[in-house]
Amino acid sequence: MSSFGVPSPDAAVYVISVAAELTGLHPQTLRTYERMGLITPGRTGGGGRRYSHRDLELLRRIADLTASGIGLEGVRRILELDNRVTALQSVNADLQAELQATREALRQAQAALQSMSRPAGPSRLPAVRQSAGGSSVVVWRRGLG
Repeated sequence: MSSFGVPSPDAAVYVISVAAELTGLHPQTLRTYERMGLITPGRTGGGGRRYSHRDLELLRRIADLTASGIGLEGVRRILELDNRVTALQSVNADLQAELQATREALRQAQAALQSMSRPAGPSRLPAVRQSAGGSSVVVWRRGLG
């Protein structure tokens, strides 16, 4: 539960009759969607279905898609692709954060190198070149010979 007794969006609190009423769908339709794997409601210890707020949003989305003429297999594919896009967006955000951290570490290494007197031998720090627009960074290892 979140503040003031409001359940979290993932809390499975709605029985099938309430979920059906809130989504405008028949309870048998909800059971069919579950059998097809389009939705997976929570279960009580006795086996009763419990739907969360996110489940209700998904059921409304399925209803909108089917009302626009998309078949259930098409709905399944759309939902799979949506999930894949969401996962890829998360991976992309992680990679962007990692790239930003790497750029900052390289910037700090360059600043430290510039503030030190030049060592006698070749530098062992990676060579860095940033594109004119700043959208890409090229890093390569200097030759040791």
